[in-house]
Amino acid sequence: MAGDIHPDMNHLLSARDAAGPKGENAEEQRRFWTSYTRALNERRPDDMDVWDERVETPEYAVPVRIYRPSAATRPIPAIVYLHGGGFMLGDLDSSDTIAWGFAQETGALVISVDYRLTPEHPYPAAVNDSWNTLLWLEVEAGRLGIDPRRIAVAGDSAGGNLGAVMALKARDTGAVTLAGVAIIYPATGLDQDAPSYLEHADGPGLTRDGTIRYRDLYLAGNHDTDDAYARPIMAKNLAGLAPFWVHSAEIDPIRDDGRLFAAKMARDGGDVTYREARGMIHGFMRARMRGDAARREYALICRFLRHCLGRGEG
Repeated sequence: MAGDIHPDMNHLLSARDAAGPKGENAEEQRRFWTSYTRALNERRPDDMDVWDERVETPEYAVPVRIYRPSAATRPIPAIVYLHGGGFMLGDLDSSDTIAWGFAQETGALVISVDYRLTPEHPYPAAVNDSWNTLLWLEVEAGRLGIDPRRIAVAGDSAGGNLGAVMALKARDTGAVTLAGVAIIYPATGLDQDAPSYLEHADGPGLTRDGTIRYRDLYLAGNHDTDDAYARPIMAKNLAGLAPFWVHSAEIDPIRDDGRLFAAKMARDGGDVTYREARGMIHGFMRARMRGDAARREYALICRFLRHCLGRGEG
């Protein structure tokens, strides 16, 4: 049986109701997402320097937004932030409050990545954009005033999938050394017949049918692939990765994506911490400015990132 929904989640449900019908096609859903996320975003702090750039890659000029605490002294650590939205929704504005919050709470420079979306750009476009931005960040470390020994990745939902993939690619290629990875209510590629998909098929918020639509658009007719860069839960071995924080929501169809990924990583001897936000639904970080319990969950993520980014300092 599902637990009771935490009162902090009412802010998310009210914002969804106010945003109107979600619609069926990508254009309609993006309009809904803009309205929903705008209602929950908060103004950035005055002591935050924020600017936009483009990361030039062989495939695409990736838009990014960079957040730097004004009082930070060089060199500082960095976090690559990968937003959620089912690989179909989201941009630099939709998760602005989450991104500047990471910068504020950790003292790190945060770079938010506006990776390409489905249905226009299925896998591997989002992976390539995220990876190329991570490589670019190391190259630009001097200009940006960051310490390349202290780079972490944080991602939520679809961005949690991408965060896990960044860790796999970093291990497999040796091109980047990550200090830590935080994935929040991540979609790691679990089959949609796992218990949480059935228990919370109708949400609230994210639904099982919604996850299937997002999956089929992202994987473009190949949803059974065993490619770990598309479905990180399929990785044959999760040893040798950066330290991980995996944070699921209890009342969420993709809860078990996080549970099983963390369990598999622990079985393989990885450094992983798993937490489940009791009574909370998919997207709970968006309630951090409106509820004490959601704020505490967010603070734990930031504490992990601070701890990881302190490694190698000095």
